[in-house]
Amino acid sequence: MAIEVEGGTLEEVFIANRAPLRRIAQRIVGSPEIADEVTQDAYVKLVTGGFDRAIEKPYCYCCQVVRNVARDYCRRQSAESIYRIHTSDGELPQVSGGCRPEQRLRERQVIDALGRVLDTLPAKTRHAFEQYRLGGFTQRELAAEMGCSATLINFMIRDATLAIAGCRDMLDD
Repeated sequence: MAIEVEGGTLEEVFIANRAPLRRIAQRIVGSPEIADEVTQDAYVKLVTGGFDRAIEKPYCYCCQVVRNVARDYCRRQSAESIYRIHTSDGELPQVSGGCRPEQRLRERQVIDALGRVLDTLPAKTRHAFEQYRLGGFTQRELAAEMGCSATLINFMIRDATLAIAGCRDMLDD
């Protein structure tokens, strides 16, 4: 259904002013090829959009639709560029967090291996190691919390560090 406006339908106004509308899009997106796509998308949006109100300035309305579609394109490209990487083989999608799926899998395998090794340690040794390395506690704070000497905490942390040393090879790959 064509929307009647002053000077013809909205589609006719758009087609009659295609060149200036394309220039508007090109100024925003920076590429003539993408400007063609944006202009076409704007035209489709105008043709398929249902309007309940009269359009007083059809050319200005067409300009605004082209600007909006061009800006949406730029925003989408900006957001998508965060999740893309370029390799010698071409472009690959990224998973959230900014790394390739293979890298994410490898990291998960390392974490699982570390967890299995830590599970073999005595509970107090694991607790001391985790609180020291991950919790940010000092050895003296841990000694006071656990009711033992700082030297014993030092040995517990050393034992845990030696136990997980085998996982270091996985990290170097």
